[in-house]
Amino acid sequence: MPRPRGRPRRFDPEEALATAQRLFHAHGYDAVSVADLTQALGINPPSFYAAFGSKAGLYARILCRYSAAEGVPLAEILRPGRPVAEALAAVLEEAARRYAADPAAAGCLAIEGARCNDPEAREAARALTAAGEDTIRRYVAEHHPADAERLADFVVTLMAGLSTMAREGHGLDRLLATARLAGQAIAQALPA
Repeated sequence: MPRPRGRPRRFDPEEALATAQRLFHAHGYDAVSVADLTQALGINPPSFYAAFGSKAGLYARILCRYSAAEGVPLAEILRPGRPVAEALAAVLEEAARRYAADPAAAGCLAIEGARCNDPEAREAARALTAAGEDTIRRYVAEHHPADAERLADFVVTLMAGLSTMAREGHGLDRLLATARLAGQAIAQALPA
């Protein structure tokens, strides 16, 4: 097959990250091979490794991108002065919305990646989820220091469950119902 005439198409790193993110989110880190990635990106393996270093390196970059654009915006929701129970309920409801937004790529990319087989990729995902958990814990501790650990654990556990159930096919209505029930439990658990 003859090569097309003219200059080759330029490699767009942002477009490549978006494409790879869709693959990882839809299929999971472990199910996506370097061959899948190079084919989807239209590059050869040497170019892939030159651009990203490794599959796990690409995934770590994608997690940063995901966190900034599509992750639950904790800083926005956990704003100063907002009642803790209301804020935590809003975190769970927003997680439900985001995790169900795209049925072809349901759940949380970081939460699901924290269970992958690649130690480097797993560590990158766990670092991101740990940072989120720490943000929640610190927010609760500002108003309810004695309850910070257990409420952060509860919210993070619910977020993991919401992500799993979204990947299992639960729709937005079911996820929101669960998030709202959890919000009621949080309100009851906090001192008046």
